[in-house]
Amino acid sequence: MKQVAAGLIVRDSKLLICQRTKHQPMPLKWEFPGGKIEHGEQPTDALRRELEEELGIHATVGDEVARIKHVYRNGGAVELRFFVVRAFVGELENRIFKDVRWVAREELPAYDFLEADLGLVRDLAAGKLL
Repeated sequence: MKQVAAGLIVRDSKLLICQRTKHQPMPLKWEFPGGKIEHGEQPTDALRRELEEELGIHATVGDEVARIKHVYRNGGAVELRFFVVRAFVGELENRIFKDVRWVAREELPAYDFLEADLGLVRDLAAGKLL
């Protein structure tokens, strides 16, 4: 099972979401930024590394707020660990995505998110998290 750390980056009551490019797996789907936890790496360290690589920011990673295990139809399994990020240093720079947007929580369900994220998106939109 692939281990992933992702950030729920909050600014002015909006969340940062990112759209995959057409060349990535599950093209053009929206997701929360983050990535694979390498062997021996702590999840928070992985998230800090991924946010620096993908967005050019140095994040202050807060508490884990959700953990989701999901098996895709193709058999791929993932465990996603979501951490709140309320502060970061640096200007956001889109280094790998088709698009990045700040979105109000109630608007999240309007975006075509990865299947594994859908329950979390519903909970965020309903105000159950954060």
